[in-house]
Amino acid sequence: MNDFDPAALIRTITVYLIPVLFAISLHEAAHGYVAKYFGDPTASDQGRLSLNPARHIDLFGTVLLPLMLFFAHLPILGYAKPVPVDFDRLRNPKKQMAWVAAAGPAANFAMGLGWMILYVLIGGELAGEPYFAAVAKAGISVNAAMCAFNLIPIPPLDGGRIVTGLLPDRLAYKFARIERYGIYVFAGLILLMYTGLLNGVLAAAIHGLIVVFALLVHPLSLLLN
Repeated sequence: MNDFDPAALIRTITVYLIPVLFAISLHEAAHGYVAKYFGDPTASDQGRLSLNPARHIDLFGTVLLPLMLFFAHLPILGYAKPVPVDFDRLRNPKKQMAWVAAAGPAANFAMGLGWMILYVLIGGELAGEPYFAAVAKAGISVNAAMCAFNLIPIPPLDGGRIVTGLLPDRLAYKFARIERYGIYVFAGLILLMYTGLLNGVLAAAIHGLIVVFALLVHPLSLLLN
């Protein structure tokens, strides 16, 4: 039996398109901005310090992968074209690479909080226009998922690079070598999600972030009510 529903696909695209594009694009741009602050202008020189999603879109990672995960009932994740960072050009490469890596998840945290504020301002589940409430909820969940996923402490994910920056030099060098197998690491993590082995931990982290967003916005909710 064919369960494909074109109407569901269109609804998914219209609700998730803006949140996914900006979650991924601003994540990448944040890496570039922080790298430039610490002395590496590579992203700026290549025109990648842009908030224009079109400059960061990767057909598979930005469009197809999020849709595949949605229809597999898995957290909506994706990736954009990585912003080029030359860590050797940083003033203190080992220490500052951790800050560059943390900038992406931090951007997702800030966006998730922003979407939560918007969700409260428009009335949440009681919003007069359900579409905008659905988009805001998508923005909250997408950014929470991206923040949590990217903080998994294994290279080439941001969490792995943060760990590399914190480890002693000898261990950091060995740990960083995992990054050369990045495509296999990413595929393995997606497989673990698909089989359910990673879902419990990831779902708990995503839920925890959404709770934090709600707690931070709670004073606004009380004010509006």
